[in-house]
Amino acid sequence: MAKNRVFEDGKQLTLPVIAGTVSGSPVIAGMIPGVALTDRAADGTATVQTDGVFNVSVTGAIASVGLPVYITSATGALVVAPGAGIQLFGHALATKGAGAGTIAVRIAQYAVASDAPA
Repeated sequence: MAKNRVFEDGKQLTLPVIAGTVSGSPVIAGMIPGVALTDRAADGTATVQTDGVFNVSVTGAIASVGLPVYITSATGALVVAPGAGIQLFGHALATKGAGAGTIAVRIAQYAVASDAPA
């Protein structure tokens, strides 16, 4: 076993999050998506779960399971359309109509900036 191992499994990390983050909020730190397990602390961080499936509110229609769900880095809002300042958050495990609604989303293992060059 490596002697320089810092985290047991790397699935729960203390990461910087945006102001107003509360437990259960979708978050992204750089390119690391997750769901806050704690409210934002005074130092601007929260404990974040970086894998798994969570019931979260997503805005926009999802026609089939497996479609990408994106996070707006400035607000933490989850949406179905990529764009500037929006990164991959995870993949839908259910369908839903237009507007906001709660569905199960599997957190992506890495985020890809939707406005990054191919």
